Amino acid sequence: MMSVLIQTNRLLDCEGLACPMPVVKTKKAMEDMKSGEVLEIRATDKGSVADLQSWAIRIGHLYIGVKEEGGVFRHFIRKSAENEIKPEIKHPHIISNEELSKKIASGDNVKIVDVREPAEYCFQRIPGAISIPMGELEMKLSQLSPDEEYAVVCRTGTRSDLACQIFVDQGFSKVKNVIPGMSMWEGPVEWDE
Repeated sequence: MMSVLIQTNRLLDCEGLACPMPVVKTKKAMEDMKSGEVLEIRATDKGSVADLQSWAIRIGHLYIGVKEEGGVFRHFIRKSAENEIKPEIKHPHIISNEELSKKIASGDNVKIVDVREPAEYCFQRIPGAISIPMGELEMKLSQLSPDEEYAVVCRTGTRSDLACQIFVDQGFSKVKNVIPGMSMWEGPVEWDE
């Protein structure tokens, strides 16, 4: 099998960084590049696979692909022309950690969808949260009812913001992004033993 060398214009090292940093650093790096140039992002966060692809598509850049080599994900993104780039849109409906904790305590019927990677979910999660990793979300949305109310959580609110936009694109209207997410969650938690 012949290996093809991908020509890149810049390398961005995001190894050891967790969400949202690979996306944050990629956004900044893309600002300094010319249209048509290719950025290689090296990340060790498994969540970066879904995060960077989703971000690039929503903004209008070409996500060329990813190669995994020894636990390092090598992402390749080509910067689009200025007239092809879309403004970044945030999901407008949010719920704070405190508001969600109060809803849970009062017995409100809100479904919590955790879009972090399985390992993150196993070590700490909101009791009753449904695990649907971001990379599997579009395939598994058909298992959920668009009539239910959903609170979507990740580590910081970045991945869950993108997930909320996917929910809405698929016809879900009662979806809120949990801000700031599990990194600052002070409510009840559970984990696998």
